[in-house]
Amino acid sequence: MTDTHHESVRESGTILYVGERTTPPARDLQSASGLEADYVPIDRGIEELTDGGHEPDVVVVETGDRERLTTHLETVEEHFPAVPIIVAPPAERGSEGLAAAAVRAGVTDYVPFEGNLVERVRTTLRVRERENGSEDGRPDSDEKQDHTTSTGTDSEYLRVLAETLPDEAFVIDENGEYLEARVRSDSAHLYTVPAEDLPGSTLQEAFPSETATELLDCVSRSLETGDVQTVEYVTETTAGDRLYEGRVVPIDEPVDGRPAVVWLARDVTERARRERELRRRRDHLETINQINDVVRRVVHTLVEAPTRDDIERKVCDQIVGSGLYCGAWVGEPTSEESLDYRTGSGSATSFLEAVDETTAGDHGRLLERAVETGDVQTVTGLLDPDPESESESESDELATPHQSAVREDEIRSAVAVPITHDGTVYGVLNVVARRDDAFSESEQAAFQLLGETIGFAINAVKNRRLLFADAAIELEFRIDGGDSFSMNLTERFDCACRLEWAGTTTGGKVYQYVTVEGIGGETVLDRAAGDDSIEECRLIHDGGDRCTVEIRLSKSVVRSLTNRGATIRDVTVRDGVATTVVEIPRDADVRRFVDVVQTIYERAELTARREVDRPVHTATERRERILDSLTDRQFTALRLAYYAGYFDWPRGSTGEEIAETMDVSPPTMHQHLRKAQHELLSEFFEERTGPPN
Repeated sequence: MTDTHHESVRESGTILYVGERTTPPARDLQSASGLEADYVPIDRGIEELTDGGHEPDVVVVETGDRERLTTHLETVEEHFPAVPIIVAPPAERGSEGLAAAAVRAGVTDYVPFEGNLVERVRTTLRVRERENGSEDGRPDSDEKQDHTTSTGTDSEYLRVLAETLPDEAFVIDENGEYLEARVRSDSAHLYTVPAEDLPGSTLQEAFPSETATELLDCVSRSLETGDVQTVEYVTETTAGDRLYEGRVVPIDEPVDGRPAVVWLARDVTERARRERELRRRRDHLETINQINDVVRRVVHTLVEAPTRDDIERKVCDQIVGSGLYCGAWVGEPTSEESLDYRTGSGSATSFLEAVDETTAGDHGRLLERAVETGDVQTVTGLLDPDPESESESESDELATPHQSAVREDEIRSAVAVPITHDGTVYGVLNVVARRDDAFSESEQAAFQLLGETIGFAINAVKNRRLLFADAAIELEFRIDGGDSFSMNLTERFDCACRLEWAGTTTGGKVYQYVTVEGIGGETVLDRAAGDDSIEECRLIHDGGDRCTVEIRLSKSVVRSLTNRGATIRDVTVRDGVATTVVEIPRDADVRRFVDVVQTIYERAELTARREVDRPVHTATERRERILDSLTDRQFTALRLAYYAGYFDWPRGSTGEEIAETMDVSPPTMHQHLRKAQHELLSEFFEERTGPPN
């Protein structure tokens, strides 16, 4: 108990505590009230306390068992008929049924033990001491009262229930007539009918017909079964419609000769709102978990997918298989700035058919933005707009041919996911759902990751097909004019440019290594400084009229081609005209690849197409070729450095120690070692049968 006030009500007064627990609760009660407190376990009689003829001032009974309560109340009444009785059930063991049994037995008060029990004891004793005081234990008239009206029935019964529980209390007979009404003062303002007007009226008069019938059925069930019944219902208040929970407790004895119940009405509007919010959050979390699970399954299937078609088909199947979405399809951008339908899946058949039939042109702003920005785009409320309204609606985000199919399939939301890798957009994934709350920020983040993963897998498939193919298609393009550094440089000066290598670092920086013949390095650096496409240019080698430079670009056309599954075999530029030789897989769509090149360079022309064989070399053949390219001293330096730990970190041997083992000077050892390393790296990075990759 939290009340520690030690005001003594009467020095000689005593409390008889009958409880289920050991003595500490009795001692706490004694300490807080300033009275003596005798303790009797609930499972023993109290006859021993009556031997000396001593009568307590108040009896406190702590129990949560209804049958035990009835038995002990009878015993207390037998020995102390004039002593006030307070029933104080332990925490979480009080109930309407227990309160009903206590009040029907004639107890003075009913209050949970952990409630304001001490104050109730003091109030009970004050009333008992008061001249002409009654034994009912009611508080003084200046204490807070609730709004109670009755027709002369058990108002004390309602008072105890209403004060003990956070409910409104009514006595209703078997025909649905209000006999009493007790409305708490802090909620009386909510009632459209004053409490004093309820007695004499009926449920049929207070509620709509359907609701009244349901509530009267609940009253009947409670009286027939003798059990507490529960029902939820909506009632009109001054604050609008509120949700109430009704707990219907049958009264053991007739009221005014009629079977009746106590109806405890609790406003659960806020609780229901919190429960809805909790369910929404739980459902949202479950949805995110399902989406993440879909992403994991998709990633797993991507590893095993041998072709791009397999990747896209499995992605769509996995997405709609989750049950969260009703349709998914993949489109690929074309040179005409439209989308070609590649594959799709789902129960939104009308929508998917409409998409498949839209072979070119408008696919809606939603998908256009996804391709242009590289970011996930969403739209919701597709079924909300008034079809007769002339104003722009959310459905306009989709293509006009698709909008009727959206209504037919009851699609409410959609997401467009760009399929990208390393700056290249391979396509767009369009997913639709019948949920208004689909595609939250968490879902969008998961789909963004999915789009990037699909793009990575498509890129890997393209490269894998070309890497392990024993034959390929070689395409040669002539590109006449274009806004590039090499083209501008060769138009201005009598020189030629050759691409040695192009790639991207793990940090996303795009680099090219270019050899320029005909002018010196300073001239190249000077022209690069004024080119907007170049972020940085560094001179690697300068031989007077031949130099090699490292160029960091803001974006790379070469990279766009390699991301389409092509291998750049040669790029040379002279007089502003580039000749580019690329290899693509033998089963690749040549026409589509040519469209990609011509989208980048309008004046690109396919000048040659050749099928080339790519002989497969075994590991033994490659090793023998490397050994043949090394001198004895180079091979010795390489082997000694390897086994002596020269390449370890920290190093197991220094260059001087290896030179001493070879019986040569350190500079000579380093010369042999560097040439050997160069041969190894050349074998790895360069093709012996053609120009540099």
